[in-house]
Amino acid sequence: MFRSRGENLRSVYVLLFLNVAFFLLEHQDPAKFARLFRFDWELVRAGEVWRLVTWQFTQAGTGFMEALSLFVTLLLLYMMGAALEEEWGTRHFMTLFALSTLGSAATAAFLGIPLLATYFVYFTLLFVYAAAFPQQTFYLFGMMPIPVRVLALFSLAVLLYGVFTAGAGNVAALGGAAAAYLYYLTQTVRVQVVVAKKPAAAPAEPVRVKIDTVAMHNAARHVAMKQAVTRGEPAELERLVAQFERDIVAGVNICPPADYKPENVDGYCIRCEGFAECSARHLRLNRHAVPPADAAASSLPLA
Repeated sequence: MFRSRGENLRSVYVLLFLNVAFFLLEHQDPAKFARLFRFDWELVRAGEVWRLVTWQFTQAGTGFMEALSLFVTLLLLYMMGAALEEEWGTRHFMTLFALSTLGSAATAAFLGIPLLATYFVYFTLLFVYAAAFPQQTFYLFGMMPIPVRVLALFSLAVLLYGVFTAGAGNVAALGGAAAAYLYYLTQTVRVQVVVAKKPAAAPAEPVRVKIDTVAMHNAARHVAMKQAVTRGEPAELERLVAQFERDIVAGVNICPPADYKPENVDGYCIRCEGFAECSARHLRLNRHAVPPADAAASSLPLA
């Protein structure tokens, strides 16, 4: 939607590493960790500028719940962050992270409160991902389907409830999420306005928007296809095959099987109108090839 090919530098892996690294640091000396890395505006003004960012890499809870929080954070950051960065590009993705982090810090500075939490993944990233890929569905415990829009609305409801009942920290989280989401909306509107002002005689810009729209749907298809093949559930595979076959665009030349690599979708493939047809073919070829018991061992990471 917003990038050209080759702009994905995989910065999501840096964020994954930082979450793990700060988790290990915190368990060396939790009290010292809080003193060194929490956001405190007075200390930032004194020169400790790292506090503007480091507060963001702290997991909620203690003991087992803290480890579970880290696992969920890493899982959501990888699943949603990798998809957004692939579609949006590293510059826009990191701008989103910076606005979320600094927006929350600015709100906390205005309210005069410290911060030590992880807000980006559970609020900003989830909200933007739900807006970019509204047809995506997650499966709780591998069985219960939850549309990403429902998950985002639930998270927003929890956040708003916390704003009115649980203290100023939730206001800071809302401030950062709002700043980052507004950036996402401004970029979307900017693309639409540029297209509207383009003369009808110049078809290049409308074609680009068409391709980007196709890419948005193809990215969601790619995630759903990989999850279905990994789980190896026949009903879900058949449902996706039927859905992809309904989405086939007639008259598009598709790649031969040897050239279609769903484990590593590149910038050309993800923007191809024949992606639905290739994906349906891939699912038909693999729906009996990956038994559910062996699915986890044979699955490959998303591109």
